Formats: sequence, structure tokens, C-alpha cells
Amino acid sequence: MSADPETLAFYQARAPHYVLKFGQRHSYPLDAFLDRLPTGGAVLELGCGGGINLDHYDRSRITGLAGVDPSPQLLEAARAKAKERGFDADFRAGFAEQLPFADASFDTVLTTFTLCSVRDPQAVLREMRRVLRPDGSILFLEHGAAPDPGPARWQQRIEPMWRRIAGGCHLTRPVSRSFADQGFRLNDCDSRYMPKTPRFLGWIEMGEART
Repeated sequence: MSADPETLAFYQARAPHYVLKFGQRHSYPLDAFLDRLPTGGAVLELGCGGGINLDHYDRSRITGLAGVDPSPQLLEAARAKAKERGFDADFRAGFAEQLPFADASFDTVLTTFTLCSVRDPQAVLREMRRVLRPDGSILFLEHGAAPDPGPARWQQRIEPMWRRIAGGCHLTRPVSRSFADQGFRLNDCDSRYMPKTPRFLGWIEMGEART
């Protein structure tokens, strides 16, 4: 079941920002992830609406910036912010299951708190592989299925309601394993519960995936 556009826009506009800020305030190692955000070449960001990650890009080293997001309103905000930061960004309306970009177009694909709400995660991973150049990489920071039985049971119980109120967000999707199952090689991965967060919401995984 997909979320209605208004709920999806509300969630996508606010949740990544609050998760990032909350994690930084409580010494979660998000700084290590933010430090390795795309440092050069052509970059594609999934769920780019709102422009949350633009503050962490090094404009002098990025040769091209593109993105996709299903929300026209959030895309407008992202375009405005990109222009303020000096980027000539190609942000397009669409869904990650069918990326509107040519094969082998990008050096880096970035996804942050996005895979939880896409309709077909495996299709998204296949699309990321398609648009990635042979020596390129995927950087991911996502929340997902907790590894411990107690939080995992709560995720299973709560997810049907949670999807309705949180823009289609799933709590039980595996993160790193999904990349591995699609044949990606994983590097520099980190995973843990965010502090001061209910464990059914707080399991985070970050890392790099390569073909």
C-alpha cells in the first residue's frame, strides 16, 4: 500500500532532517558518514526533496548533481536551496524504481532515509546499479530491521500502523543485507541503535556499496 502524497511529502520533508539533527546532538557517528558524502564527480541523490544534504556537499569537487523525488513541492525547495549553494542541479520528479537517467551516468549515488519508503526496494537497487559507473559507489544511511528479537517483534507489530502515519515508511526492511543480496560489495559499514531512541525506531545502518 502506498501513502497518500500529502503524508509522503510531510514525512520526507521532516523526518530526515530531524533524524540527522537528533543523531548529531546525541553523538551518534553521523559525522563520519557526512564527512564522506560525495567528494567529486557526478552525483545522484535519491529522495533529494528538501535539499537536506546539500549543506554537506563540496561544490568545488562535484562536476554534476542530479536527484529524484516524488514530491513536486519538496523538489522546488531543493532546487531553490541548490541554487543558493551554487549548484546547477538536475532535480527531477519521479520514483527511484524507474530513474529518469541514462546508464552509467554517476560516480556516486546517495540515499539517506529513503529506502524505507520506496515501493520496491529491490527494483531501486537494480536501478542504482544501472546508473552507476563501473568504478562508482553507493553511499547509504538508512534505518531498518533491528537484529534483536525484542525490537524486531515490536517492529512487526507496529509497522502496519506506522506505514499509514509515516508516509509509507517500513520498519522491518533489511539494509546492508539487501545490498549484499543484489551482489554489491560492502565497505566501511557501521550499524547500531541510536541513543535515546526507541529501539524499534532506532536501528541505523550506514556504509558504502560497490559493484
